[in-house]
Amino acid sequence: MLVAIVFMLLVVISVAFHLLSPWWFTPLASNWDTIDLTVDITFWVTGAVFIAVNMFMAYAVIRFRNRGPDSKRALYEPENPRLELWLTIVTAIGVAAMLAPGLVVWNDFINVPEDAWEFEVVGEQWRWTYRLPGEDNKLGTSNSSFVNINNPLGVNPNDPDGQDDLIITSNVVHIPIDKPVKLLLRSKDVLHNFAVAEFRVKMDLVPGLVSYLWLTPTRAGTYVVLCEELCGLGHFTMRGKVVVDTQEDFDAWQAEQVTFAETQAVAKGDAVAGQPLYAVCAACHGQNGEGVVALNSPKLSGQEDWYLERQLYNFKHGIRGTHEDDVYGQQMAPMVAVLADDAAIRNVSAYIGTLPLHVSEQSTSGDVERGRKLYVTCGTCHGMNGEGNYATNSPKLSGQEDWYLRRQLENFKTGVRGSHPDDLFGPQMGSMARMLRSDKDMDDVIAYINTFPQVVTDKVAQVNLERGQ
Repeated sequence: MLVAIVFMLLVVISVAFHLLSPWWFTPLASNWDTIDLTVDITFWVTGAVFIAVNMFMAYAVIRFRNRGPDSKRALYEPENPRLELWLTIVTAIGVAAMLAPGLVVWNDFINVPEDAWEFEVVGEQWRWTYRLPGEDNKLGTSNSSFVNINNPLGVNPNDPDGQDDLIITSNVVHIPIDKPVKLLLRSKDVLHNFAVAEFRVKMDLVPGLVSYLWLTPTRAGTYVVLCEELCGLGHFTMRGKVVVDTQEDFDAWQAEQVTFAETQAVAKGDAVAGQPLYAVCAACHGQNGEGVVALNSPKLSGQEDWYLERQLYNFKHGIRGTHEDDVYGQQMAPMVAVLADDAAIRNVSAYIGTLPLHVSEQSTSGDVERGRKLYVTCGTCHGMNGEGNYATNSPKLSGQEDWYLRRQLENFKTGVRGSHPDDLFGPQMGSMARMLRSDKDMDDVIAYINTFPQVVTDKVAQVNLERGQ
């Protein structure tokens, strides 16, 4: 009897949990209510089978339990054609009830409306970027062979249709409401999966292929994009946002984006023009960018220009250095204000690139071998020797002062840095930094970073040689 009671309680508790559970579908925000229906049908069919099987087992335990000499013995029947026929029919109906709606929905899913607006989603470790058609409403061709630091999406520079394409390097993309949209999905590196729970659609991004999905957004709002395919150690940080706008708001946002042609027309930094601008920086960071510990100013020499440009841009636009607890970041804001525009930022970064690289003194001690194991996660982005990697938007760590690295890890962990909504890569670093749970973890990782080789070079001579001086 106890076993039978357990079976019946299992049914009652399971049904009650299903009906009363707070974990249910997110609010539907697209036209794919039929996907919800197919899931509901699957729940009902499998639920009915679950109830029937468990209740039958409870009945069998009670009906054929041992009652002593008066017990009725269960008869073994190796064949029962009538029962087998009914089981086959019922099973076939159940399977058909689950599969048929899915096939109907899949047919709708692969047949995109002719008036659907197309745009491209590009996945890479560990972020999302996008490309929208420009005024001609046509996307240009693309190829991985065209990918470089100035053309991260690999747009074909020789295709006239691609010149007015809008390049969205942010993790946030906007789409218009009540309009069919087709998403062309492409991966730059490994297998990813584009998924938005409220849209009820998802699809893999396969390197070398262009897959797709489509939907009609029905609710304005902001929705989280997830990668639902394990794509590496930083997989959990690969998040983005889709904003569903009214057509008016979408048009206004679209007008603010830059075209591919505009991104290619950006002039490189001029080190000569950047030299007088660096005078303000030198007051804290040193004449040769060697950094000054007493002023809490890190070393600048040896760092990549693209990273310096991004940080100067972030300081100038309040994306970094505005947190109330970022004492030293707040000091940077008035200093960066002397750089009038993006061209000035590029020029001063170019000049910093000509400064001789100095070897930093070590001030942090820790368990190097333990730090080597902890650094594996860091190395997936920053390189196993801390050399940095533009493809993952990760700066060089080798040669940087250990006291500065320690402060930045603490700032990322506590949200002092990287929590601004316009910081594209800060949230990723915040998640990774929180994997170092204690001060000892940070000390050990930094101690291991201190073992990386620091190559001392003089870029001034190289630059002068290129100029023919």
